[in-house]
Amino acid sequence: MLDNEPSLETLQEWDRLHQVHPWAAMDAWRGYDNIFVDRAQGIYLWDGQGKRFIDGPAGMWCTQIGYGREEMAEAIADQVRKLPYTSPFTNTTEPSSILAKKIVERTPGDLNNVFFTTGGSTAVDTAIRTMHFMNNRLGRPEKKIVISREKSYHGSTYLSHTVSGKERDKSRFDTESRLVRFLPDVNPYRRPEGMSVEVWCDEKVADLERMIADVGANKIGAFIAEPILASGGVVVPPPGYHRRTFEVCKANDILYISDEVVTAFGRLGHWFASEEVFGIKPDMITCAKGLTSGYIPMGAVIISDEVMANCADPDEAVLFSNGFTYSGHPVAAAAALKNMEILEREGILENVLDVSPHFQERLGALSKYEIVGDARGMGLLGCIEGKAEDLEAERRLGQMIDDACEDLGLVVRPLINMAVFSPPLIITHAQVDDLFDILEEALTRVERDVLGA
Repeated sequence: MLDNEPSLETLQEWDRLHQVHPWAAMDAWRGYDNIFVDRAQGIYLWDGQGKRFIDGPAGMWCTQIGYGREEMAEAIADQVRKLPYTSPFTNTTEPSSILAKKIVERTPGDLNNVFFTTGGSTAVDTAIRTMHFMNNRLGRPEKKIVISREKSYHGSTYLSHTVSGKERDKSRFDTESRLVRFLPDVNPYRRPEGMSVEVWCDEKVADLERMIADVGANKIGAFIAEPILASGGVVVPPPGYHRRTFEVCKANDILYISDEVVTAFGRLGHWFASEEVFGIKPDMITCAKGLTSGYIPMGAVIISDEVMANCADPDEAVLFSNGFTYSGHPVAAAAALKNMEILEREGILENVLDVSPHFQERLGALSKYEIVGDARGMGLLGCIEGKAEDLEAERRLGQMIDDACEDLGLVVRPLINMAVFSPPLIITHAQVDDLFDILEEALTRVERDVLGA
């Protein structure tokens, strides 16, 4: 170590004293002891003391192609040398123009228009603002309410947080309650005892129909839905739910916004999951995360030709006054293009389809543990939900599982009584077994401590 290079202990102290992390618990935010990640390669992370971890959450659902890609570094550096930035308000660039074309070649239906953002939150913001703009343009200023769902997560800007439904997050932030209505939980795990999944689906579709009847279709502008509610606990709605709710929206002139910030770019084995997996062609798709595999921040909202036509007005020069300093950033676009090239050239989406059945089989087997209430997922998304008698016990159980996994060399994302994981898409069959072998050992330890077995 160089004389002027701070020690690991010093860095951790500076972090505790000066850096505020996302979702910090404000009763103990200076006492956090986050893993100090020093380097990464493939699906692995190393901390400052050289301990290796499997990166179970793929960063934050995003490092699709894994870590340490030299050609990504080169593509980013080359673009920095050529053109690091130009104003997106008055200029365009080669990488952003090519990227927009490559994205719409992979989207369903008439989603042929890409608005680049800084990440998923601003993509959702832009989608909602587009709906507002469109309905103002069409002379429907009352048609602005967004229908969302309990346990959904759509971002942390004011608008995207407003339409997020993680009801167990204790928040002191304001939201605009007049703009949103929430549907009840769609998780099949929560259905009443004795109710079939098919009847549960009927009930969940009826929830939407009742909401529209109660509020009035003339006041509802959009329905926003993650194909899989990721941060809400990898909630997979019942089969047919998305198609049926899409049809209800179309029958009531309500825009369907598919929030694919987590599922796009291969998480379920396809570029986009809306049509390929769930059989719908939404009016807008939001994406981010896997767009660049997390190497550079970037997001996008992809908008249908029909919506854009309704926004246009040949008789009035009204600006679509939404945008960001870093919209279509040339370096981010170059990273996204290289990311898409790697995904395609190496057959990484095909790898997801190949390893997912084994991943889901190992996941389902975790239901054998008494402390596990549900083990669910799809593609390379998984969640184990622990059973406990109350919220405090659930928090303790979730922390115990997280600590045991970390001790054994696996990072998971703890969500109260749940542990979620979505590894890099390059994961092999053998690495899937390594991940679940650690999970089984961790659950064995925790169950022994909780039940005294």
